[in-house]
Amino acid sequence: MAPVLDAVSMIGGAVLVAIVVALHYTKGTGWTSSQDISQEVLERRASTVAETDFPEPMNRSIGGGGVAAGAVGSGEGGELEEGGEGGETAEEESGPWDVSDDEAEYFEVEFVKEGETIEVAENETVLESGEDEGWDMPYACRQGQCVSCAGQITSGGNSEDYVVHNGQEMLDDGELDEGYTLTCVAYPKSDFSIETGSAP
Repeated sequence: MAPVLDAVSMIGGAVLVAIVVALHYTKGTGWTSSQDISQEVLERRASTVAETDFPEPMNRSIGGGGVAAGAVGSGEGGELEEGGEGGETAEEESGPWDVSDDEAEYFEVEFVKEGETIEVAENETVLESGEDEGWDMPYACRQGQCVSCAGQITSGGNSEDYVVHNGQEMLDDGELDEGYTLTCVAYPKSDFSIETGSAP
């Protein structure tokens, strides 16, 4: 009985080997992988998302985005290239920050929490003047794109009656009317009192 089982096992094994060899050498279906469409998919998805400029509405986070310093494109000689709608050339706005130190007017600013009144030049921000005194002034972006440096002018009225903002992007008209200001971009144009570290 054993020799018969050995013969059957050998025949069965030979048949299996023959099947495997035959399958190995037979021609397949000729399937080829499809081309890489990942870039096409990314572009299609990106086209469905609206482009936004920082800051997004109601975004008051510290460093919530924006462009890294020096990332703005410029042409030859450092001039800004044409941009925006209608191809208008961006012109830099002039203000008290352009006044030379010799010609700068000085204003008395009372820092309520610090308990001192100091003279601040019209070409220096409220934040910088406090730092010059050695005070620990709150700030984050130093570009008017967050509210970390916010303070409230307690002299009454709209904050822009007392300071000129150079590019503040976070405070709305109601908050300005309540005396709020961003000290990192606020240049004095009158005497006033301010509570630093006070955000709307």
